[in-house]
Amino acid sequence: MNANNGIINQTSPYAVTETIDRFAAILQAKGVTVFARIDQQAEAKKVGLSLPPTQLLLFGNLKAGTPLMVAEPTIALDLPLKVLAWEATDGKVWVSYNDPNYLKQRFSLSDELVKNVAIIAPLIHQALL
Repeated sequence: MNANNGIINQTSPYAVTETIDRFAAILQAKGVTVFARIDQQAEAKKVGLSLPPTQLLLFGNLKAGTPLMVAEPTIALDLPLKVLAWEATDGKVWVSYNDPNYLKQRFSLSDELVKNVAIIAPLIHQALL
């Protein structure tokens, strides 16, 4: 994993759809709400444009996110949490998401509050096993 402008990028051994399917299944098993799944490749195709496989998943837990928004309302710009799975030109599949430490700095979150978003890394790790 590496951080780049507050974004963590990690390779996935699975295709884009399977990567998002696996992650969504873990979220569902943990009772986390999936708010939306956007197949950006399919949306691009609707307007006659070409895009490699790219899917965005928006998800969250109201009990975790609400205290963050109470502490700093503008964090709602980054909530719900998002995971992007995308295929690079070389065929590698990547998973990208906001680095919780970046969100901590950006919104001056306490160590206690950042734990509410830091759960994303172990969940992604679990999905990519």
